[in-house]
Amino acid sequence: MTGALGEGGLRVAAVQMASGPSVAANLTEAEVLIKLAAKQGAKLVVLPEYFAILGLKDTDKVAVREKPGEGPIQEFLAKTAKKLGIWLVGGSVPLWTEDPNKVKNTTLVFNDQGKQVARYDKIHLFGFEMGAEKYKEEATIEAGDEIVVFDSPFGRVGLAICYDLRFPELFRRMQPVDLIVVPAAFTETTGRAHWETLVRARAIENLAYVVASAQGGFHRNGRETHGDSMIVDPWGIVLDRLPRGSGVVVAELDQDYKARLRQSLPALNHRVLSC
Repeated sequence: MTGALGEGGLRVAAVQMASGPSVAANLTEAEVLIKLAAKQGAKLVVLPEYFAILGLKDTDKVAVREKPGEGPIQEFLAKTAKKLGIWLVGGSVPLWTEDPNKVKNTTLVFNDQGKQVARYDKIHLFGFEMGAEKYKEEATIEAGDEIVVFDSPFGRVGLAICYDLRFPELFRRMQPVDLIVVPAAFTETTGRAHWETLVRARAIENLAYVVASAQGGFHRNGRETHGDSMIVDPWGIVLDRLPRGSGVVVAELDQDYKARLRQSLPALNHRVLSC
């Protein structure tokens, strides 16, 4: 069974970037790619994690953090969504916390009128040490603690960010959910090993669409991200993908197809263990 494009559906897109340390430059590139997605008929566009800044140092994002409802990054998201008449998922935005040395790594969602309709603060903070690679997000990020699902023209949408993919209990707690969006910046090392498997698994086990928008390429800080942004249907089929570089992937949601799959394989109703 495949979820082919058809008339009357809702197109969604994932943007892939290789962001750098300049917020202004990243916003300029993001605008070009969002417009490209909109021209292809996308009504929901998802930006990657850290789309507005991937600094030379981890602390660079703290220096440009914004208070909720204020600042150039949030203004850009609201204005772009309204101008293009799309729903825009703002990857992740560094938002203010009371700790002067940290940010909330936050996904903000704006509707087609430019109004913010959802906020998700990343719950699971990435930590990794292998060879010369070492990451410790808890040093600059304050974790969130709230699961976020919201109603939209695309069904019930669940929000997650990057490392969250490794924790299936988060997605079970989203139920009922029709579409899961995952802005990410997977490293090349972990992404090459696990990215596609994790994205497709979250789609299959929740019988939901997944839009996974990634950083993909080499960054000025020396980091390499995996890319491979993709849109996966509830049967685990990859509808569109972009292995590397900047660009967009686009696919169409078919809610009737999703409903048929859930009727044929009612695994969500067969659950015995609760989270």
